[in-house]
Amino acid sequence: MVCHGFTGSKEGGGRALEMGEALAARGYCCLLFDFAGCGESEGRWEEISLSGHVRDLAAVVQWCRESGFNPIILNGRSFGGTTALCCASSDRTVAGVCTWAAPARLAELFSKFAGGKVKGPAGELVRLAVPEGTLYLRKSFFYDLEKYDLRSCAARIAPRPLLVLHGTADEVVPPGEARLLAGAAAEPKELIMVEEADHQFSAHQEVVWRSFFNWLDRYFAFRH
Repeated sequence: MVCHGFTGSKEGGGRALEMGEALAARGYCCLLFDFAGCGESEGRWEEISLSGHVRDLAAVVQWCRESGFNPIILNGRSFGGTTALCCASSDRTVAGVCTWAAPARLAELFSKFAGGKVKGPAGELVRLAVPEGTLYLRKSFFYDLEKYDLRSCAARIAPRPLLVLHGTADEVVPPGEARLLAGAAAEPKELIMVEEADHQFSAHQEVVWRSFFNWLDRYFAFRH
């Protein structure tokens, strides 16, 4: 299943739908969904949190498992990759994880978007300057991030396979974040740095897809 990014939706601007069709052509089932407060799902975007995303994903994983889908592999881009790591670290029924441009140091990254460390009542709104424009979130979002250690989450994926993909020209999530995640993980793991790729992998979609599909075939082709 595919987890969209921080300000994204299940369609991924059409690219996630295209990837789903490509996966289906290779014999894989692909589920796209919107986290609460995003896309077509209920809720308000300014109320989102990583814990909320993890609960949403856990519910989707459970639905897939109860519906007979196996193995269950999580693919997430950016904040969706963060969510996938957190979910899989505590749910051993998840068979593998692939992240695209996912951050490792959450509090530091989002504090930068907010212009500094966030303080004050959890219910207050804080302004974020992100590539998509100006957005607002509850301060509780930032306090919730402090509960998570993504390097520890990555370390708990083994012995299940982990693929970490990141662009060397990522202007939103520094490339070093991928190295931190991969460095914390145990085998089997793979780190692929896509040369000159930005945060969206704008001109490198084919490279990213091929890397992801090859990884899937290597570990899961005989099981789906």
